[in-house]
Amino acid sequence: MSSKDCGSHGHRRRKLFRRIFAGILIFLLVVLIIILLVWAILRPSKPKFILQDATVYSFNVSSPNLLTSNFQVTLSSRNPNDNIGIYYDKLDVYATYRNQQITLRTSIPTSYQGHNEIDVWSPFVYGNAVPVSPYNSIALGQDQAIGTVLLLIKIDGRVRFKVGSVITGNYHLNVRCPAYIQFRQQD
Repeated sequence: MSSKDCGSHGHRRRKLFRRIFAGILIFLLVVLIIILLVWAILRPSKPKFILQDATVYSFNVSSPNLLTSNFQVTLSSRNPNDNIGIYYDKLDVYATYRNQQITLRTSIPTSYQGHNEIDVWSPFVYGNAVPVSPYNSIALGQDQAIGTVLLLIKIDGRVRFKVGSVITGNYHLNVRCPAYIQFRQQD
C-alpha cells in the first residue's frame, strides 16, 4: 500500500505568509524612502508671524468686572519656504489676558502667500463690556496701576500648502504673540 504524506501543506502556507509579509515590508520601505526624499528636497517650514504694532484706542475696566477694549494690531506673516505656497483659508485674531479671551474674534480675509513672501494685516480687535473673572479683574487692575499689561494676541485658523499643482488638506494654525501694553502714568 502506498502512503500519502500531507505534511507539506503547512510548509506552503508558511512560505506564502513569509512572501506576503516581505512584500508588505518592501512596500512600506519604498514609501518611507519616497517621503524622506520629498521632505529632503522641499524642506518645509511653518510660516513665521511677528506682531509689529499694537495701538490701543480704549482700555477701560469698569465695575463689576467688565472690560471694554479696542486695539489695532499689525501682524506680518513670512513664508520661509522656497517651493511651498500657503493658502490662509480662515484666520481669526483676538486678544487674551491670563488665558481669558477679552475681545471678539476678528476674521482676516482669505489669501495666498507665495514663496518667500511677506503679508501684513492690520485688523481691529475689540470687546465691549466683556465680563472678566474676579481674579483676573484684580490682577488687571494691579497691572494697569503699574503701567504695563501683558496681553496675548492669538491667531487661530486653517491653512493649506501648495507644492506645484498639489494642494494639501487643511491644517490647524495656532499663533501666540505677546503684547506689552504701556499706559502713561497720570500725574
